[in-house]
This record gives sequence, C-alpha cells and structure tokens, in this order.
Amino acid sequence: MIKYNQVKEISKEYITAKLNEYLEEDSPNGDITTEGTVNPKSKIVAQLIAKDNLVLAGRNVVEAMFGSETNVTFNFSDGDTVANRDLIATIEGNAIEILRKERIFLNLMQRMCGIATTTKAYVEIAKPNNVIVLDTRKTTPGLRMFEKYSVCMGGGQNHRYNLSTGILIKDNHIVAAGGVREAVLGCKKLDSTLPVQIEVDSKEQIPNAIESGADGLLLDNMTPDYLSECVKFARELRNDIFLEASGGITLQNLAGYVTTGIDAVSVGALTHSVKSSDISLKFI
Repeated sequence: MIKYNQVKEISKEYITAKLNEYLEEDSPNGDITTEGTVNPKSKIVAQLIAKDNLVLAGRNVVEAMFGSETNVTFNFSDGDTVANRDLIATIEGNAIEILRKERIFLNLMQRMCGIATTTKAYVEIAKPNNVIVLDTRKTTPGLRMFEKYSVCMGGGQNHRYNLSTGILIKDNHIVAAGGVREAVLGCKKLDSTLPVQIEVDSKEQIPNAIESGADGLLLDNMTPDYLSECVKFARELRNDIFLEASGGITLQNLAGYVTTGIDAVSVGALTHSVKSSDISLKFI
C-alpha cells in the first residue's frame, strides 16, 4: 500500500502568514468604507451561521485570524457535520477589525467546507468497499495546504503533496525516458525512498509496468467493466500491487468503480471544481 503524508494539521504560523498576505491584497490602505462609517471603539457580536448542510473545515483559519482581544467561540470542530441554520461560532470584538477581515476568512472557510463536504459524499459511497478516496495536485495555486487539509477533514486521503514527495510516471515521461524500465531506474537513482506509480491506460501496458518494480499502478480513464478486467489481471501478476483508478470518476458513477477490486480512486474534482458551502456572518 502506498502511503503519503497527510495534511491533518496546519501550523498557526503558516495560516497567519497566508492570512496576512490575503489581507494585504484586500485592504492595502485599510477598509475605507468601514473606517468612514463605524466608530473605532465600537464592539460587536457576530454569528457564523451555516446556510447549507456541510462538513466543517476552517475553524483553524478563523481562530488564527484574530488575536486575544477578540473572543472566538466555536460550537463545532473541523470534520464535524453541521446542519443548515446551525450556529457555527460566535465572534466578539472590535467592529472595524471584524468587518475588515470577514470576507477573507469567509471566502477561505466556505471553500474549505465545500471541499470537505464533497469529499465526505465520495467517502460514504467508497467506504463500504474499503476503497480510499484520494485528492490530486489539481489544487488552487497558493491554497494547496488548505485544500488538502479539507480533504482529510472530509474523510479522504491526500495523494502526493507535490512533485517532490512522490513519483508518478506518465506516458510523456516514458516516451522521454525511452521506456518504462528506464523511467523507473532514472527516478530511483534520484531518490530510492519515494513510492513509484506508473500510469497505464490499457491492459497491455500492465505487465511491463509491474515488472519495472513499480509500487503501484494508476489505471487511467477506464470504464468500470474494463477496470475490473485490468484489476484482476494485475492481481494475478502481483497480488500486493497498489491499484488506483482515476479519470472521469464522479459522484454519479463512483458506485460502479468501487466494486472493481481497486484500492483507491483519485478525484481531481474534490478541489478543482468544487462548490463552496454557504456560510453567513451576521451582527447581532
């Protein structure tokens, strides 16, 4: 079984640095509207309210956004299921500070919850067949840590975090290297500790890929019926080979893939086209 490091925690230092970057982008010279309309000493109580059924991800973002002078009280933890209209958290503090920061943490939190919620929907279908739901590198530039964390909060697992943490040899690599064996050997010379996967899109490619010494195969863009045939064939050649399916897998057709004997499915849609959850911030 191929295992990659999982993003189940994000350091407060990392989150704070990112939030400062986003705040500089959004209000480089202050929040003119708020500063012109709100008393600098005004205190307010704000409520974070779910407008969808969702899986929470991003509590760590909100908590890192405010200092000790602001009281942030959550009713849920990341990974919890939250119902529509549930009170997620209460924020008490300076009105200008909360107004300046609300769009930043709401944008990020809503996206994180959308990813966690979508991931859980996949996991619930895959889990009865012991199939792992994996993400991909199809993440938003600058948000990868947050998005992969959200996948974990939804019960999924992270595939390789970046190009330096795993080896996935695709068709173009094989052509450029001069063959499957040459590609594997070249990668192993650079780092023999990293897991090696080879992408295959036909049954005929499987023997050569397995004989090369790969730790796993990525069976790409196959129908469930053809995938079942390829999984059976690969297991006959090497029973312990890690087999992952990818390409065109959706919530609507996932049930057909998880009964093929596959170990995992990787789904780019968890991060590249997910719908953000709806969360509102209301002053009371």
